[in-house]
Amino acid sequence: MRNPNSRTGPASGRPRPPPVAAVTCPSLGTAVKRASGRGKEGAAGVRLRQSRAASLYGRSRWASGHVGLPGGVGRAGQRLCQAGPGDGWCWFHLDYCASLKNLETISNKQNYKFIKGDICEAPFVKHLFETEKIDIVLHFAAQTHVDLSFVRTLEFTYVNVYGTHVLVSAAHEARVEKFIYVSTDEVYGGSLDQEFDESSPKQPTNPYASSKAAAECFVQSYWERYKFPVVITRSSNVYGPHQYPEKVIPKFISLLQHNRKCCIHGSGLQKRNFLYATDVVEAFLTVLKNGKPGEIYNIGTNFEMSIMQLAKELIQLIKETSTESETENWVDFVNDRPSNDMRYPMKSEKMHGLGWRPKVPWKEGIKKTIEWYRENFHNWKNAEKALDPFPVTQPFIQ
Repeated sequence: MRNPNSRTGPASGRPRPPPVAAVTCPSLGTAVKRASGRGKEGAAGVRLRQSRAASLYGRSRWASGHVGLPGGVGRAGQRLCQAGPGDGWCWFHLDYCASLKNLETISNKQNYKFIKGDICEAPFVKHLFETEKIDIVLHFAAQTHVDLSFVRTLEFTYVNVYGTHVLVSAAHEARVEKFIYVSTDEVYGGSLDQEFDESSPKQPTNPYASSKAAAECFVQSYWERYKFPVVITRSSNVYGPHQYPEKVIPKFISLLQHNRKCCIHGSGLQKRNFLYATDVVEAFLTVLKNGKPGEIYNIGTNFEMSIMQLAKELIQLIKETSTESETENWVDFVNDRPSNDMRYPMKSEKMHGLGWRPKVPWKEGIKKTIEWYRENFHNWKNAEKALDPFPVTQPFIQ
């Protein structure tokens, strides 16, 4: 049996960083300190303080703080830093391999720091919690590419389940004030007519969703056993700038912008609910402020579209086709992946009760997304590899 504390991940053979790593990031123009030599500011958590800005959240303890974002170099992490309540909050991104290009939009802000590290390195994570006096965590870190999960299941289990267990265990030992685990609507499995609410059973149908469901169980067990204040969110498909092009919307956009056809799995009749990035960021901020410990919150939208209709709309917008036959010339049907669920319909009344609803219309969000990828596709190394259709057999180098 493989030692989980070794420095090589299963299946991939990728090297792990040392438990405490020195990181430099000169292109960002921001000081990135050695984890063992930082000052009073935390590298992976929140240090809450009193302030005069108490009216922000209706209670003084949420007026300012240091927010930790494992896996936070992605689109949600950098947008949280931009959309946060104010200068009283400091944001710390803990990430292993994502593109640092996503952080250039916040490189001049004085209230964030990037730390390179791996959530699967238990000594590294424990060190951060012990030395930084962490109080709150928003846990985004995960392997998320569903296609890849079918051929690299151990990697997904290791990162998504073991890594989450490392984080929640360290957070519990450090007695943090809130641990928010970011999950997915895919843990419910598919449904043609039933709408899922937070009490619906978990019935995942692919390795990625299974790993997220298993991680949820570990997180929930800390509430059940210790009343450790955990909160779980399950969101619909998120889209917008800064998303790695393995996901369906940036993949189709990038394929078309490179004069390649949209590769549609199976019939293309599968439907998905799409939520713009700024809306989901507002949802996370709402949960951070008002989410109750031990609760699960669906972050969803009623906007639903089939994958075929998505492809047609993007073709018309990017290629400016005017007839059905012209549009269909930009579609390529490929083999379907196993267990490709038809729909993930969710109820989000609990989030509505906290005061959150999605605001960005589809036409506005997709226009901004297309424009961003026209200029930023090559923010990632080997981004073209992410455009390959299923089956995907090799991890992408970001």
